[in-house]
Amino acid sequence: MTANHSKSAIHRYFAGLAENTFQAQLGVVDPVLIDYVSDLLIRFIRLDSVHKFRGLTGRPLMSVTEMTAEATARLGSAKRDLHRHIGDFTLFWAGVFPEALRQRASDNEYPFESYCSFGKQSYLIASTIVSDKEDEPACTILEQLSESFELCAYGLREVRREWESGEDEEYGPGSILLN
Repeated sequence: MTANHSKSAIHRYFAGLAENTFQAQLGVVDPVLIDYVSDLLIRFIRLDSVHKFRGLTGRPLMSVTEMTAEATARLGSAKRDLHRHIGDFTLFWAGVFPEALRQRASDNEYPFESYCSFGKQSYLIASTIVSDKEDEPACTILEQLSESFELCAYGLREVRREWESGEDEEYGPGSILLN
């Protein structure tokens, strides 16, 4: 099995789950938004993507507080990239693993709602900074993610429920490992 085939199967699996969840269950027929959400899942499979930004000391930025502080010191596309990452990071955790955030909230971290507001605000900030990179998402999708943050988080929770149920015979979790 080649790495490309494995990525292809994972991509098809998450894209199919996201498309089914957002279109069939939530009635959201927006291919750009659905593609962004499924790509987010694929990117965040790797832990190094989750913690890809580093502070001045070279240590990975692990919390939203650290990332937000660092983002205020950056300019231009570096600021956009970090704010987009904060939005992605918070959307991923609020959507896929909200129970982990609720546990942190009881340990004196930010309450769940405040955590989500960091993500919404970061997407909004990123949407105001035009990127000069061709492969970067358009400002409009980042603005839409800010406006639809709660809906996307809910959709991601439903995607997780689907993958945990393992009912997809063609692209279910076991088939990814076997193909």
